[in-house]
Amino acid sequence: MTNQARILATAEFNPDIKKYLLVFSILVSTATIAGILLIPFILVIAPILIRKYFDRLSCELTTRALRFEKGFIFHIERTIPLDKIQDLTFKEGPLLRAFGLSILKVETAGNTGQGTSDLTLIGIVDAAAFRQMVLEQRDVVTDNSLSAANSDSVEQGETAALLRDIRDTLGRIEKKI
Repeated sequence: MTNQARILATAEFNPDIKKYLLVFSILVSTATIAGILLIPFILVIAPILIRKYFDRLSCELTTRALRFEKGFIFHIERTIPLDKIQDLTFKEGPLLRAFGLSILKVETAGNTGQGTSDLTLIGIVDAAAFRQMVLEQRDVVTDNSLSAANSDSVEQGETAALLRDIRDTLGRIEKKI
C-alpha cells in the first residue's frame, strides 16, 4: 500500500498519573465500608498494577488517525480516524490540578450518549500542544477529503454530460434508421 499512514507525533504521559490513580482509587474506596477495609490491600497491590498500566500507555497521531493503547489486565487499543473527530475537550478538576494533570476527551460523530466520549486521555504532557496538532491534522484530512469529493462530483458531472451526448447521438441514429 503506497498511501501508508505516517506517525506525526507521539504523546508522552506524565508519570504523576501513577500517584493520581492511587489517590483516586483510595478516595473512591472510602465511599463504602467494604472499600475502607480494602485500603491496605489497595496500598500494596495498586502501585504494582498502576506501574504496569502506565508502562503500556501510548498515543500516536498519524496522518490519518489517532491511535491509543492502554491496559495491563484488559488491553485496549483504539484507532479513531481524524475525519470522525468532532471535538477535543479539556477537563481539569481539583485533584487533577493538584497533580498537574488534565484529561483530554476525544469525541466523535458516533457518540452513543450525551456527555460521553470515545476516548479519554489522562495526563498527556503538554496536552494543549498535542490537542492543537490533532485539530490541525484533522483539518488537513477533512480538507483533502472535501477536495476529493469535489473532484469526484466534477468527474460525475463530466460523465453525466458524456452519457447525455451518447444518448442524443443514439437517438439521432435511431431516427435515421
